[in-house]
Amino acid sequence: MIWEARMRRAAFGLVPAAAILWPAMAAQNSTPVPALSGHWGRTNFNLEQPPSGPVFIANTMKKRDGTIDDDAARVGDYTSPILTPEGAAILKAHGEFSRAGNSIPDPHNQCRPEPPPFVMNIQVEVLLLQQNDAVTLIYVNGQVVRHVRLNVPHPEHVTPSWLGDSVGHYEGDTLVIDTIGIKPQGPLAVVDRYGTPHSDALHVIERYRLIDGAAAIDAVRKHRRTFTADPAQVQFDIYGAEFDWDPGKKGLQVEVTVDDPKIFTTPWTGILTYRPQTGWPEMVCAENLRESSGPDRDAPVDNTPDF
Repeated sequence: MIWEARMRRAAFGLVPAAAILWPAMAAQNSTPVPALSGHWGRTNFNLEQPPSGPVFIANTMKKRDGTIDDDAARVGDYTSPILTPEGAAILKAHGEFSRAGNSIPDPHNQCRPEPPPFVMNIQVEVLLLQQNDAVTLIYVNGQVVRHVRLNVPHPEHVTPSWLGDSVGHYEGDTLVIDTIGIKPQGPLAVVDRYGTPHSDALHVIERYRLIDGAAAIDAVRKHRRTFTADPAQVQFDIYGAEFDWDPGKKGLQVEVTVDDPKIFTTPWTGILTYRPQTGWPEMVCAENLRESSGPDRDAPVDNTPDF
């Protein structure tokens, strides 16, 4: 069934046909593995809109200068043609909840595991570690960790989990990560900071590659301008890590393709562009009954002592 599903997706262009033959391709590919390991960061949240193709969900709340106003409310565009009626209804409800002055619950503000693509919308720093048979992605806030097995297929029967099952391979200068089996976390099953939902059919493909340093800097600046009209180049991100703006050093760019036929009418793509960074702040997401944002927790309590 998984093989048939990949063949169908390849036919529609979502999965390159070469990706279906990972083990054989990996054995025959003599191209050096790209050196992607390192500490990477970006200045702002959210994915970047792609240069072409479907426009994914963004906040409709704007400041007078046209930039995003996440402080006023987080109201995703529930009229977007990429949403199914089910997806639009959930997103509309989340927007109304935010308009009333509430924080939309999500895995981040509730200290839960953060699957893709949500994790890439909310985390601005990532430590990428390459090994012969695996890639590890460590995100700064809350120490979210993803493990990616290389050059192996998904299991024939994937057991759903909060982070899903991630496998990867290299296609020339690009690391490709394929994730399925992401278990919806009830009301926390969202793909972005605006409450766009996902279902158990979520399928995410990430493509990591190094790009020219000047092009990476331009992309980071362009994305930042969706949040602020201030043209100043920032030295540190919101958590204190320092950017390296030397255009002679390459940037890391990630193309993220999202497919969920229960929520979206079409697959869509977003971009992430990173610069090298130094500094790693210590941050831990501590579970407790009252959160800094979002509703209070309804934690299970046993009134019977164990001893």
